[in-house]
Formats: sequence, C-alpha cells, structure tokens
Amino acid sequence: MKTNILVLASPVHIVRDSQVVPQIETLLDCGCDVTGFVTYTVKNTVTRFGDGKDWINKVEDLTGHEVVDSIVRAEPYGPKKPLDCMIIAPLTGNSLSKFANAQTDSPVLMAAKATLRNERPVVLGVSTNDGLGLNLQNIAKLIVTKNIYFVPFGQDDPVNKPNSLVGRMELLKEAVEAAIQGKQLQPVIVEKFHN
Repeated sequence: MKTNILVLASPVHIVRDSQVVPQIETLLDCGCDVTGFVTYTVKNTVTRFGDGKDWINKVEDLTGHEVVDSIVRAEPYGPKKPLDCMIIAPLTGNSLSKFANAQTDSPVLMAAKATLRNERPVVLGVSTNDGLGLNLQNIAKLIVTKNIYFVPFGQDDPVNKPNSLVGRMELLKEAVEAAIQGKQLQPVIVEKFHN
C-alpha cells in the first residue's frame, strides 16, 4: 500500500472508539503512508471529551503530515494524488447518511468521492447510535456499492442502545488488506458487545 487515508469523523467517537488511534500506528508500522482528513466538526468542536484540535495534533504528530481540513485541500486527492485506499473511521451516522446520499460537504466526503471515482477502495468503520434505526437504509446502500467495504461491525450495547452499531476497529488493518484485493472481510456482522 502506498497511501492510506484515515478520517476522523467526530472527536467524541475518537474518544469512545479509542481503538482508532492505535490503528493509525498499526498502519504506519506496516509501511503505510497515512494522511488525516477531518470534517469541519472535528476541526472546530470542543466537547466534554476534549478539543478536536488536540486530536488533530495527535494525528499530525503520528503521521508526520498536516491534516487535510478543507474541500480545497481535498480536491487534489482525486486526479493529482490518487489514493490506494481511503479509510473513514470512525464513520458517524451523520457522515454515513451524507455519503450514502452523495452529499459532498466536507473534505472527508470530497476525498471519498474522488477515491471511488478512481475505482479505489473506501473502507468504512461505522460508529453510530442509529445504525439499526434510520441509518440502516444508508448502510444497505453502501454495503452493495462497488469499492465500498466495511470494518466488521455489530451492536455495542444492545440492551441500552439497541440501534447502535460500532465497527470492530482492531480489524481495520485486515479490512484494508481485503479491500485492496477487492474483498469484504468476513464475517461483516460480528458480536461487538462481547468484547
């Protein structure tokens, strides 16, 4: 793999899915060139979980690359800087819905659209409280779309959050390896809450 893109979709999800940052390290250890893309929400949000800018700094320190934080900076990643693979993890329900419905209003979605246009894989690491709710139709749209692959996912808390789905982020590397070969890592539906 020459290039991988890791996208930070929500600082809240980065904290909750603290498995994502170690996956950056795993990809780097495998020789991948990782560049972060961030949504405007990550760039400009401070929550009880921390400041998005702190997460951006952490990713920049790890990868050695400045994050791509605007549509203008994301545009060259289509024709001029094609990617071998793009990873969107964690993928929030909001970004999931926009991606499934071809909305391009962030650097993340601009780069994802360009990657698909170049017929390269996009790997999605779902993290949404609405995966078995209104967003289930969007997962269905994406799961049958050419060159879109999922990190295996499952319910993270079926009793208290019965609609919530979360990717098993420790399988990110394997999901990327399979996607580059044009395959979906199986099984795609896993029992997340037992981990």
